[in-house]
Amino acid sequence: MSAEAARLVPVPIDLLAGDPVEVAPRLLNTLLVVGERVVRIVEVEAYRGREDPASHAYRGPTRRNGTMFGPPGRLYVYFTYGMHWCANVVCGPESVPGAVLLRAAAPEGGLEAMWAARPAARRERDLCSGPAKLCQALGLTGAFDGADLLAGDLGVRLCTDGTGPPAAAGNGPRIGISVAAEHPWRWWVPGDPNVSARSAGGAPAPEPL
Repeated sequence: MSAEAARLVPVPIDLLAGDPVEVAPRLLNTLLVVGERVVRIVEVEAYRGREDPASHAYRGPTRRNGTMFGPPGRLYVYFTYGMHWCANVVCGPESVPGAVLLRAAAPEGGLEAMWAARPAARRERDLCSGPAKLCQALGLTGAFDGADLLAGDLGVRLCTDGTGPPAAAGNGPRIGISVAAEHPWRWWVPGDPNVSARSAGGAPAPEPL
């Protein structure tokens, strides 16, 4: 762990204990640390469990989504499209499933390792500008599912350096889903170049890896 990463403070558990829709914008500008690699979260989406048809937990617990039903502050990592990993921060009371998808981040430390993990990237802003890219850059796989982000399990931590969320975060509907897409449960740091690719209308949209 770098000296810079060692000075970071774990986010308070109280920040993660609420409704995902309330927690998600609070996670903007927090830092995800994986060993020497450090990124600042700049785009997130909220998923409300059994109240949300787009949530993996909508139909109840399974082997895949079990981490979502655990205590807040755990990392929920899932495999999608048969090829990519995506990472989420579990939030809400234990046994009440909810999570915040980490959609994009700004690289801040350990860039050499991120470039090695993301050989297709051409610019620094391409390293973590999407949920699958973020996991590739940080080396996050299913082996990290269930890790305690506040205790630093497996070398992965969710921290703060004192930078709060933006006073007026960007906000819009979630993307890349086929149901409940009307909810404005996606937030991002306005003007940050690492936010996932933008559509003609100016809102972030998916892009190829």
